[in-house]
Amino acid sequence: MQQEIRPLLAVDIIEQLHKQFAFLSGGRGQDGAPIITFPEFSGFGDLPDEDFLNVITYLTSVPSLDAASIGFIIIIDRRRDKWSSIKASLSRIAGAFPGNLQLVLVLRPSRLLQRTLADIGIRFHRDDFKLKVPAIENFAVTVKTTAQMLQMFGVDLAETELPNNVENTEALLKTHIGKHDELKGELNLAMKQGTTLLSCIKEQAGKHVNYKLNPDEVENATTVERLLAQLDETENAFEQFWSKHHLRLEQCLQLRHFEQDFREVKMSLDCLMETQAAFTEIGDSVARVEQLLNDLKSLEEKAQESLEKAQLQALHGDQLIQSNHYAVDSIRPKCIELRRLCDNFTNETKKKYDILGKSYELHKQLEKANQWCESGIYLLASQAIDKCQSQEGAEAALQDIEMFLESAKDHQLCNLKELHNQYEIFLTSDVKASVQKALQKLEDVQEMFEKRQASLKKLSAKQTRPVQPVAPRPESSPKRSSPKPARNPGLVSNQRTPETASTPKPLNDTELAKKKNARKAKGRIKGYVAELDNPELFHLIPSALHSKKEVLFGNLMEIYEFHNSVLNVFVAGGRYPAGIPGRTGRGITPPPDLQGAAALVGMGTMGTEHGSSTL
Repeated sequence: MQQEIRPLLAVDIIEQLHKQFAFLSGGRGQDGAPIITFPEFSGFGDLPDEDFLNVITYLTSVPSLDAASIGFIIIIDRRRDKWSSIKASLSRIAGAFPGNLQLVLVLRPSRLLQRTLADIGIRFHRDDFKLKVPAIENFAVTVKTTAQMLQMFGVDLAETELPNNVENTEALLKTHIGKHDELKGELNLAMKQGTTLLSCIKEQAGKHVNYKLNPDEVENATTVERLLAQLDETENAFEQFWSKHHLRLEQCLQLRHFEQDFREVKMSLDCLMETQAAFTEIGDSVARVEQLLNDLKSLEEKAQESLEKAQLQALHGDQLIQSNHYAVDSIRPKCIELRRLCDNFTNETKKKYDILGKSYELHKQLEKANQWCESGIYLLASQAIDKCQSQEGAEAALQDIEMFLESAKDHQLCNLKELHNQYEIFLTSDVKASVQKALQKLEDVQEMFEKRQASLKKLSAKQTRPVQPVAPRPESSPKRSSPKPARNPGLVSNQRTPETASTPKPLNDTELAKKKNARKAKGRIKGYVAELDNPELFHLIPSALHSKKEVLFGNLMEIYEFHNSVLNVFVAGGRYPAGIPGRTGRGITPPPDLQGAAALVGMGTMGTEHGSSTL
């Protein structure tokens, strides 16, 4: 298109201009019309048509459009030529001059004969030498002006750099479309002018079938048709160039919108990825894991809008690529990046759901294990040992223990260790410590149950304890009516009275066994009390029993002291308080200062190697 409308430059026709067969002197007419002079040039008739037309076209393009629109004044110097040379020059100039002519001045030959011939020839052939009519000249100027404007606009479009943002691209597109529409209007107006002019020239031929155009009309019609054809070619070339430029501008605007949306979506996805990357906690309890799962679900729901935008943006990029966009190499990587970010977020979310799900399963088992251990410890603590002395009581307690041990299978407590081994790779040190502590607690509680189970099995299998025979003490002689005086407990000694001398030996063995059992009972009481303060066994104690040592053991030590010190005084002296089981004979009421201690007898139990005895 640019080759069609490119103006001639002096450098392009420098050789033709140097011949000086025509020049623009710079002079002007009274109305400002430019003057072109054709000096005497011997080889004027031998000039190539292309050289002649290029020089005339260049000279008519030098003045401003306003000056050219007035019309040109031509001066032809043929003072030394013949009439034939003048006629040829006039014919050639009339047929090729591209501008609007206002006046033609001919300097006639100086010799009398040739001057006379020239005067006659000019008068006789005046119509033959008529140059273009003003309408045709105006149309030619219009075509030339329109072509120059299209050429300038085309150069401007070709040199325009595409903007880098949406706002500037929209403004540039709007400006170029407005300029195109304006030039399109000028072009259409010129086409309409040329078409009207051609219709006027051929009007008479249209009215009369036999009417033939004279040579001037034929020449004028041909000139107008040629200008219209040139204008049509210029329009087609310009429209082709504009179509490509307009498409490029629209694609540029599409690209800038795509890049802007891409930056916004990517920024949103990057923020989501940062939030997700900071989501590393796996929880330290069932409640905490549930809260983390809810938080992860909220993050996933929040991300759905951004993920959908990213997928739509990538799809839009695919459509641009399929439409043969000029920036395919810039669009395709961005589509790949958006899909990669979406896939990474989705996959990482699934991974975190999987980890939290495993953490929830582990903590659930951990919670079950701790609850089972606490329930087991409470069961052991709540079993009344005195009730286990009978075969029925021991069997009932043993059945409770066996049922509780069976519940471990229902709770799948054995899975805790397997889960720990499977999920160890993502567990934190605190969670690992909690699991190890729970596993140790399970082992300790199971060991306690096994020992209690073994003891109860022995008790349930044990036959009824035989009663040791003891010879009764001789009754007082009926002849002796006075009762024996009571002895002072403080004066009890190892000396036997005749009345106690007859006591059988098994009595001493029984008392020795009781003293031995009392010492064992003291050790057991202190052992249990001390173990409550042992930090290594703290996890085995139910939370409800923490800091409840006084409630659990009450006045057992007072009972022991009474049993070991006060009660043994009566035993050693052969006297037993009334109500002591396992003995026959006459009960003796303790002195007043011991009655308060005796009241403690029925308030506690003490274990022996055979079970427990009520004091």
